[in-house]
Amino acid sequence: MNKRRTFFKTFETLKKIGLLSLLISLFFISCNQPQNSDYFKSIDVLADHGEFLKIEHMIDSIRQIEPQNDTDLKKIDSIQDVIHRIRINFPLYEIQIKEQLSRYYSQIDDSLILQWENSGKLEMRIIDGEKRFFNNAVSNLFRLDSLAALHKEQIDGKQPDLLKLFCLTHTQKVIRESKNNSDPVIPVNMILTYTIKLKANAVPDGEIIRCWMPFPREGKARQTAIKLISSNPDSSIIAPENYLQHSIYLEKKAKKDQLTEFRIKFSVQTAAQYFNLKPEDVKSYDTKSEIYRKYTSERPPQLVFTPEIKKLGAQLVGNETNPLRKVEKIYTWINNSIPWASALEYSITPNIPAYVLANRHGDCGMQTLLFMSLARSVGIPVKWQSGWMLHPDQVNLHDWCEVYYEGIGWVPLDQSFNLQDSPDQQLREFYIHGIDAYRLIVNDDYSQILYPAKKFARSEPYDFQRGELEWNGGNLYFDQWIWHMDVDYQIAEEISI
Repeated sequence: MNKRRTFFKTFETLKKIGLLSLLISLFFISCNQPQNSDYFKSIDVLADHGEFLKIEHMIDSIRQIEPQNDTDLKKIDSIQDVIHRIRINFPLYEIQIKEQLSRYYSQIDDSLILQWENSGKLEMRIIDGEKRFFNNAVSNLFRLDSLAALHKEQIDGKQPDLLKLFCLTHTQKVIRESKNNSDPVIPVNMILTYTIKLKANAVPDGEIIRCWMPFPREGKARQTAIKLISSNPDSSIIAPENYLQHSIYLEKKAKKDQLTEFRIKFSVQTAAQYFNLKPEDVKSYDTKSEIYRKYTSERPPQLVFTPEIKKLGAQLVGNETNPLRKVEKIYTWINNSIPWASALEYSITPNIPAYVLANRHGDCGMQTLLFMSLARSVGIPVKWQSGWMLHPDQVNLHDWCEVYYEGIGWVPLDQSFNLQDSPDQQLREFYIHGIDAYRLIVNDDYSQILYPAKKFARSEPYDFQRGELEWNGGNLYFDQWIWHMDVDYQIAEEISI
């Protein structure tokens, strides 16, 4: 309990700084606009108490009192945008939560709900004086609370984790094919079709809609034979390879009462890679090298060596000096202590590692950013990588990272794929220094400029997987459009999930 209070203290410290100010600063960073920190200080206090209606009334008054300069207008718009995003993430009232739980608890005890709320396992915020719950609060509850999970299992029956079973079989083959060589193995050829559909009348008739869609990066040993087959519209711009968040750019005019569809179709070959590392293989770091200095440094607001991060990192590695052993210790602790759960949108989370420590759960990107913060704090160079996981019947957005070892180079590590359920150490620890063949690499960093540059704040200021849309009137957030990835496996393992 004392540890949990410490974790919450980190998050409360962020709130004292001004939660909304932190979020707004991210918006201005993402669109390269300055921030006027002298405005609306009282809004921060209201935001910390969830008084969104009062904030909106205050903004209406500010707009009417006197003309605002462009910077202040952007900040006002961003405040309203943040409030909108938080409301979307917390749409459920308590009665709706009880309805979702009624399948498993015919007479739910209010004290039990309160217990789940206080533990953070049923995620809730007070908004305008009412409890509002995270849209995935109930599904997360069954992931995070062992007794609730057992109760659900008694009703639904035990459900096998088909993805874990698939990966166990697949990675066993990867290790066997690698033959102590880190070259990519088991190539998988795919044709991918990615579609974005913007709701009708989200943009006035005749206005230009600008769309950035994810596109695979060249120059990767695990990702080759990239070819754009077609696009809708026909005209498109693929970002240069020096843009670390890699996109293809498209434009279309909105038509009244019609949805606007963007589509790309491309082929790619992906492969697995496994490094059978041993502690003695890893050399001491050249701490003066550019790679070491860059990838062991802080990078606010997400990679920050807070007192909690530094203390936890030091505790986890202890007196260990070998880089591989340090990585294994951090990976194992997160594996055992931070379960995967559906996450809030990153754009409403000022410091993701602090959030993860406070709530003791996170999705793939959140777990990865926590690993990166801890690793960098103890002198391990590590960088972000993300895109898509393309396992049969398990296609989704995904984040992981790469660790740099002196004398070896960059080695993939996937924190959220965890230690596998196997007595074989190589197989169990595969994802500490290996990656399966079903990955689409789109990003080699986070919070990077898109090409061509986006005018307005991004829907996702860190990652880039779903894409981004805007028009001359502003950004188009995720609630205004849907996305979908279709995968046609041309040559793949004859294994289905």
